[in-house]
Amino acid sequence: MKKNYLIPALGLLMACTSGKETATTANAPLEPHIEAVRQEYAPDKRVALFKVEQHGNVLAGETNMPEAKQELLEKLKAENITYIDSIQVLPNAGLEGKEYGVITISVANLRSEPKHPAELATQATMGTPVNVLKKDRGWYLVQTPDKYLAWVDASGVTLMDKATFDTWQSSPKLLYTKPYGFALESASANAGTVSDLVYGDVLALQQKQGDFYAVSFPDGRKGFVPVAESIKYDEWVASRQPSGENLVNTSKQLLGLPYLWGGTSFKGVDCSGFTKTVYFMNGLVLPRDASQQVHIGELVDTSNGWNNMQPGDLLFFGVPAKDGKSERVVHVGMWIGGNQEFIHSAGRVRISSMNPAAENFDEPELKRFLRAKRIAPEDVVVDLRKTALYQ
Repeated sequence: MKKNYLIPALGLLMACTSGKETATTANAPLEPHIEAVRQEYAPDKRVALFKVEQHGNVLAGETNMPEAKQELLEKLKAENITYIDSIQVLPNAGLEGKEYGVITISVANLRSEPKHPAELATQATMGTPVNVLKKDRGWYLVQTPDKYLAWVDASGVTLMDKATFDTWQSSPKLLYTKPYGFALESASANAGTVSDLVYGDVLALQQKQGDFYAVSFPDGRKGFVPVAESIKYDEWVASRQPSGENLVNTSKQLLGLPYLWGGTSFKGVDCSGFTKTVYFMNGLVLPRDASQQVHIGELVDTSNGWNNMQPGDLLFFGVPAKDGKSERVVHVGMWIGGNQEFIHSAGRVRISSMNPAAENFDEPELKRFLRAKRIAPEDVVVDLRKTALYQ
């Protein structure tokens, strides 16, 4: 991520500050206080932004949490420490009020830095609302509903002010239900395409025309989606029942999908993107990464084997804590039962077994198994059945 908030000249820094100072020794050590606030408000930089550094007695940087900045300033004031406040609170004023965004292509690739060669951090499907924090050339730093922070290029998102966003949210919605398809230029199977679509894409519903729904995109484009390949969002979300059976049935719809680092859609999934997509299709939004998913849910006792496992439970793999080194969670799969089987994205979405006698026994995964968790609706980031995320 480009650190364009650092300003080398003290004079310029002072010109940009709020002018807030206390009245004791300059150049006091600020870093311990900065770190304390960082650990309290932003221990995971993937989901919280608190980039603040000390330059002499200047506090420089940015955060998307005004409460974190306020906490830091109050700590310094209580200690009578001199500082110059040059911390920017996002969203950036340069957005001119367009702090709301909606993903406007079938699958937007969100990257770790504002450039196409950067690591693919995650994906977001059409219709997903995001908080827009700042712009860097043709890229926007956004925060997704699962709180993930990443960069999307301008072609992948439509920026809106509050009034425009509220209008978009209040419109009836349509959700695409096939793994892959198209929105067409007219209500005809032979029409040209407006956009490709994947499962979970959400569009604004206009009206039904024969075998098609007329829809509009976040950026204003119009199109037609086959009725047989879509469902009104209200009906879809009301029908979600994240039982073990439904989770397993959903997971098998993704069999054979290629592994894609950062992928969370039918265009490719990584391990946690796979479990995230399966749960999303059942109305629940999980945290993005395996190392985040492992911290939610109830621990399942596997000390004496797999008898306590239930379909839908998540299995976590990695390296246990040892010799002062922290545990590393690097992989996740989902239990489906049967012959001690689980489904996961490893090369492709496939089914493996923990049973050494099984043909699909996965010895490497068994050796690095850490623990299993059972996820309840109250454990997730968003329960779509209770949260009007798209409305």
